[in-house]
Amino acid sequence: MSDSLDGKIVALTAERRADELATMLERRGANIVHAAAIHVLPLIDDSELKSATEGIVEHPPQIVVISTGVGFRGWLDAAADWGMREDLLTALGNTRIIARGPKARGAIRGAGLRDEWSPATEASQEVSDHLEAEGVAGVDIAVQLHGVITEWEPTIHLSDALNELGAHVRPIPVYRWIRPVDQAPLIDLLAQIIEHRVDAVTFTSAPAVASLLSTAKDNGLLDAFLDALRGPVAAICVGPVTSAPLDALGVPTSMPSRARLGALAKFVAEQLG
Repeated sequence: MSDSLDGKIVALTAERRADELATMLERRGANIVHAAAIHVLPLIDDSELKSATEGIVEHPPQIVVISTGVGFRGWLDAAADWGMREDLLTALGNTRIIARGPKARGAIRGAGLRDEWSPATEASQEVSDHLEAEGVAGVDIAVQLHGVITEWEPTIHLSDALNELGAHVRPIPVYRWIRPVDQAPLIDLLAQIIEHRVDAVTFTSAPAVASLLSTAKDNGLLDAFLDALRGPVAAICVGPVTSAPLDALGVPTSMPSRARLGALAKFVAEQLG
């Protein structure tokens, strides 16, 4: 099997690092079509985050759960703007840190901290199960939130789940994501997928999958979109959390063994080559 992508057309839905993924695929000969399926918004009013950060510096929680790498780095950047970065790192160094997946773990370690545990699947449910098994009633837990959970994502809201287990939960709202205001590029991308003008579509986050499903549904294209993904257009995801909305709809997905951008590019080449 060749790993050349000559003549293959690959659709990208990422916002962050899309250029990096495109470059890796173009080096292998692919033609790229790109429409960002989500737009990540920093917190416009960050008073809530600042207040939560001050609380963590003054009274470090027993456990902190870091959900996303981009969210954690954004939190440290915001703390730096307030002159609190070192104080925050010191406070977090005195807590038990749980990473929700490899990207979160990479950001934690990049900041010079150590996580004590991370699930194999990057799933919030597995984090909840792990903490339930050790017992968290009355335990002070800070949870870095990640965006918004939609109708398409078969996942749990970790803060709510830990509250129900009796934990004292401190939510850390770092950013949220929205669907693009201009839907035209996504509708055009959907048309190319439905008409089998692309060989594969890549996803690097569950929200991107959810956004594209929502746009398809809003425009009466959902069945045709799913048919294309069940047919000749390969749905290639960075990992199992990203693929979960499609898995729940019975769409065949594939993914590299490691949830990394470089591994994803190599995997696309292996699948289509």
